[in-house]
Amino acid sequence: MGRWPEGARTRLEAAALALFIEQGFAETTVPQIAARAGLTTRTFFRHFADKREVLFAYQAELPDVVRQVMAAAPQSAGALEVIATSLRTIAETKFDGRRDYLLAHQAVIDADAGLRERGLRKMSILTEAISHGFRERGLDDLGATLAAHTAVTVFSVALDRWLGAADETSLSTHVSDTLAAWKSLGRPEPEANGRANN
Repeated sequence: MGRWPEGARTRLEAAALALFIEQGFAETTVPQIAARAGLTTRTFFRHFADKREVLFAYQAELPDVVRQVMAAAPQSAGALEVIATSLRTIAETKFDGRRDYLLAHQAVIDADAGLRERGLRKMSILTEAISHGFRERGLDDLGATLAAHTAVTVFSVALDRWLGAADETSLSTHVSDTLAAWKSLGRPEPEANGRANN
């Protein structure tokens, strides 16, 4: 069997996104994607099940990345520390430096209700991976579920802020800022604290 073309997966992802932007997701076919990438349709299906999968390819490794980071975290690390480390690792390894690509990617998703639904399912898979990781670390089902949903909510808010920002602040910085804001919700505001002491 012949060797797969070098960088075929990356070429297919880039070709697909370009075509989705140019002519719309629904109007783009797998043969068109393969042709734009200079590859065959058969090669496409060696890498992806369908054109939806190629659009969400960048998310495919996120659950595995999270599992690896959580497994490597010291057992003494608390849930918030594990969340922070996991989210920063995802941001730095899978998102930072790809903002223009992800903005274009998000525009394609926003224009199609079916893709928006698939995006939500992908986040559900990530949530379950994080929840499983916390159960493996000894949290009960309730704690693991709360920690996982917290992590995904923080990441989603940070991602939206990053994509909508006018400056070049990294996603990992937005993750840190969003985590700090979330943790501050449990502290009384200075004015309220001052009134309580009067």
